[in-house]
Amino acid sequence: MTSSDLSMGYMMNWAARVFRRLADRRLRPLGFSSGQLPVLNALMKVDAMSQKALIEVSAIEQPTMAATLGRMERDGIVERRPDPDDGRAALYSLTATTIAKVPAIRAAIEQMNADALRTLPADRRDQFRSQLLEMITALEAMVVGDP
Repeated sequence: MTSSDLSMGYMMNWAARVFRRLADRRLRPLGFSSGQLPVLNALMKVDAMSQKALIEVSAIEQPTMAATLGRMERDGIVERRPDPDDGRAALYSLTATTIAKVPAIRAAIEQMNADALRTLPADRRDQFRSQLLEMITALEAMVVGDP
């Protein structure tokens, strides 16, 4: 079987599954999992975010995000506090313990990205990333445009 025999969706899904397994292997010693990466990535850039904002930046469905945040709060990875601007909402932020691990999390992510791109010639890596982002953006636009 050649790559032309496989659909793009299948190959992208396959790559994502392998990447998640690698992420789990690299993050587990730090006390994290690949499913937490969207929240970790967002909160490593911004002090605190609402669940709604986390859903928007991570493209994760509301029930999944609620469950993920619940587990992360239970495990001491994030903390929740009332939103001073909206009494009905809460803001999530990384705990001090998690903040202390941010350099190690970033190093693990950088190493995973380097490993994933290792097979491509150095002069094609940025092009690959750009093309993949263009494909994702186009697919998202189609999904949003579909009823």
